[in-house]
Amino acid sequence: MPLYSQSHSPYARKVIVFAHEAGLAERLAVIDHETSPTNRNNAVFAVNPLGKVPVLITPEVGAIFDSLVICDYLDRLHAGRRLIPPGGPTRWEALRLHAIAQGLCDAGIALRWETERRPAHLRHPPLAEGQAAKLVESYDLIERQNGLEGPVHLGHVALATALAWLEFRALPDFRTGRPRLTRWYEAFSERPSMRATDYSGETQDAPPATTIAG
Repeated sequence: MPLYSQSHSPYARKVIVFAHEAGLAERLAVIDHETSPTNRNNAVFAVNPLGKVPVLITPEVGAIFDSLVICDYLDRLHAGRRLIPPGGPTRWEALRLHAIAQGLCDAGIALRWETERRPAHLRHPPLAEGQAAKLVESYDLIERQNGLEGPVHLGHVALATALAWLEFRALPDFRTGRPRLTRWYEAFSERPSMRATDYSGETQDAPPATTIAG
């Protein structure tokens, strides 16, 4: 199945790592696409009106998105233990951890807009500080709470790929003062699913429009 992806997207890598953990990686044909809100990719817009990856082209219903929906779809294709627990406390623990990991990625992307991607004269430092605070508060919560132990589930995959992306982009450090989270991340990073995937490349934003005074 074609998977529209991006080599530096944490959402896309989540899907690919999930597929490896589910034993389905060989069923995906990963197709890299550069996407950015300022640099339209017509091929991606043709299958997703939001213009974002990942997008999975399925035989039953065509294109599905976003990453959580794709993982849910993949989890129904294999005969092994479900990586999205079907019910009980473990389901909500997995989905809660996934929500935090998704939020880490969202906040990290927003922080990069305010520190790197947006033209300097349009940046708003208080907004950058607010996004950075979301990262730090989330790191601290994960360090304190349970939920990292036990069989691998969606939340673990989402968290590991999010933390790897935050390091890849040199965003606020999650290691210092958080030994439990650090140990878990380093151990998870050695899994074959993580070692078979990696981040690379830079976001291709369109250059800002030039205004010519008349």
